[in-house]
Amino acid sequence: MTPGLASDSTHFSQIAQTVRTLAPGEWDAWFRALEVAFGGTGEPPEARQLWHDLTEVDRAQGVWEGAVPVAGSGAFSLRMTVPGGAVVPVAGVTMVGVLPTHRRRGLLTAMMRRQLDDIRARGEALAVLTASEPAICGRFGYGLGTLRVSLDIESRRLSLPAPPADGARLRLADPAESGPACEELYAARVPLRPGMLERRPGWERLPLLDGPAHRDGASPLQVVLAEDGRSGRLLGYARYQVKDESTGRSAAGVVLVRDVEALSPQVYARLWSYLLEIDLTDRVKAGSRPVDDPLFHLVSDTRRLNPELGDSLYVRLVEVGTALRLREYAAPVEVVLEVADEFCPWNAGRWKLQAGGPGKEATCLPTTAAAELALTVRELGSAYLGGMTLAALGAAGRVTELRGGALAEASRAFASDVAPWLPHGF
Repeated sequence: MTPGLASDSTHFSQIAQTVRTLAPGEWDAWFRALEVAFGGTGEPPEARQLWHDLTEVDRAQGVWEGAVPVAGSGAFSLRMTVPGGAVVPVAGVTMVGVLPTHRRRGLLTAMMRRQLDDIRARGEALAVLTASEPAICGRFGYGLGTLRVSLDIESRRLSLPAPPADGARLRLADPAESGPACEELYAARVPLRPGMLERRPGWERLPLLDGPAHRDGASPLQVVLAEDGRSGRLLGYARYQVKDESTGRSAAGVVLVRDVEALSPQVYARLWSYLLEIDLTDRVKAGSRPVDDPLFHLVSDTRRLNPELGDSLYVRLVEVGTALRLREYAAPVEVVLEVADEFCPWNAGRWKLQAGGPGKEATCLPTTAAAELALTVRELGSAYLGGMTLAALGAAGRVTELRGGALAEASRAFASDVAPWLPHGF
């Protein structure tokens, strides 16, 4: 499942239904109800087993009618990179849905209310999710924090200049056997980009899912490693599949890219050169890449990448003061924020944010000083990882400047040199 939020209304039910934590033995029925809420298509067995094993039962909740679950939600205890490179605890909200027979009874609101209270009680200042319906998660204070770009590359109609010699050699390897080394390299990359997720124990299985249902007619998962020619040290890797789409007499296959990670620009270019030149293929597809992916500047013809922009991670500040202290700021800032938050009223009010710039600790405390910017917690979520600027939100009328120059000052401070990116769903 790539979970998000399925719909409901904000009116609480008059029916005697309550939100409670999942009990032992209820997972199968609970998960099946969520599958139905998301359209009824069941997960493949290997994916279902993975979600079963990763589910944190004490963070899974639902609504039952007798013994029948009619709504459910969950959260994962994740760790995510924030601007400045700190990797901090976040609640990964997931598997949120209501059966179509029980919509518009307030069940979703009741679950989100209990969940945010629980997140706060656990001391997590941030919650994140991917959204099936963004308009719904916005009601609960989640703002669009990261974008992604999908690529459908006409590989035979562009070229990638040969990268400089890097001492690396390429080798095909078994995905499972190479998994630990790839995970070690991935972990080294996590602090370098806001939005990236540290893979806690068990999550290393997610990028290796490779049952028949995950192939859709493509090859089994393949992995190419870039290793130092002398030491054998892993310098980068790419995971992919190849799908034959030949018609008539011409061979036309597509390379389906799942992951590309590298420790240097040279190795990154080398791996993409490999992917673009695989025999008997004329297209390369990558479903989710950062919006500032270096590939845009490596190829001879950017148009042949056929990029398509999409939304990705939604961010919610559960504790405004703590969340704003966790990250660094790109420029010195001193600003009083008037924050509106109807769903988590403990956040509402004025907050004075002070930071000295990169490498400096920030403070954010309640204040009675005059407000200089007015916004809701949703806008703070959008700007938090540095992917959406406060200036752009102001231009949309979603941030109000109450002191001249405050918006530009804060917007510069919240920015990130590297675009935030969510590497995989949860």
